[in-house]
Amino acid sequence: MPETGPQQAAVDVPRGLAGVVVTETAIGDVRGREGFYHYREYSAIDLARSRGFEDVWHLMFHGTLPDAEQSAAFAARVAALRHLPDEVAGALPLIARASSAAGPLAGLRTALSLYGSATGLRPLYDTDPERRAEDALAACAVVPTILTALHRIGLGQEPLAPRDDLGHAANYLYTLTGREPAPDHARAIEQYLVATVDHGFNPSTFAARVIASTGADLAACLVGGVGAFSGPLHGGAPARALDTLDAIGTVDRIDPWIRERVLAGERIMGFGHAVYRTEDPRSRMLRGLAQGFGGPLVDFAVQVEQRVEAILAELKPGRELHTNVEFYAGVVMEQCGLPRAMFTPTFAVARVVGWSANILEQATDSKIIRPGARYVGPPPPQPVPAV
Repeated sequence: MPETGPQQAAVDVPRGLAGVVVTETAIGDVRGREGFYHYREYSAIDLARSRGFEDVWHLMFHGTLPDAEQSAAFAARVAALRHLPDEVAGALPLIARASSAAGPLAGLRTALSLYGSATGLRPLYDTDPERRAEDALAACAVVPTILTALHRIGLGQEPLAPRDDLGHAANYLYTLTGREPAPDHARAIEQYLVATVDHGFNPSTFAARVIASTGADLAACLVGGVGAFSGPLHGGAPARALDTLDAIGTVDRIDPWIRERVLAGERIMGFGHAVYRTEDPRSRMLRGLAQGFGGPLVDFAVQVEQRVEAILAELKPGRELHTNVEFYAGVVMEQCGLPRAMFTPTFAVARVVGWSANILEQATDSKIIRPGARYVGPPPPQPVPAV
């Protein structure tokens, strides 16, 4: 059914839909000029500092923070859902080989599609809210298991079964490394996960909601979110930001290295954000976590941050360009022993919960998301040339 016509005129909007409100949400928001974002009615950073990942997961899915009894019950429920169906577990070696060049995030797309088929996920359009919520909970629970298994298989190691006695973040680190993590490492990664669960209508969240608006099954929606998320301009930046520190190498190279790239029009990974016009609150929190660990990498990262911001202010006056979440996320994950190939997949471990909350919300709206585009090609109709 056409979406434009005599009764509905086309509306021009800014490139990239910047500033365009496309729907209403009760999940959260980002106030870019204030440097603030929230999940439901709570500051996301306050939640990261004071609550565990499962509590925030409960908030995203159910709209409320759990009390102590509810928290323990929800965590136990999540832990029991981490184990993969046999069909998916058996296919992971083939998926790992096929996606070896691209990495675990690419493999996750394939594994999620298989998971949807193996578990009989039905279209959102055909399921009730309770069934959708159960399906979403189970899918989010297995994503860390899939990602760590793909990583280990790629290294020639056996995947590890999830441990029901560990929290979500600690279990993720255990199934990744084979070692029970130090409490401070587990907590730092948990805080990172909480801080990255959701962030407004970012491209991957929007992509997942567009697919959800068609009534497709949950796996299809999540695969779309993963696909959008994998781009270097979205979730694919934490390792690249750390690569920038490696490329600079020493303090005396900071200024010339940065100036050369800014003047060449290149982007400095880990700096600037599509929404924030002040310091990214996630970056501020992660900087504090990194400084709590200390060490030469952190000291160097802080020096680079200071000089990059100064040089960008000089060469791009009027542009508020500060570190974004990826810059210190890479530093924290490096300090906690995560391999760089797993930086963006770790981001996805958190964001899959935010995608799912948005998918569940979108599924309650019967209106398909169907924008238009202005045609700028050769004027039609032209005669079809004879062969």
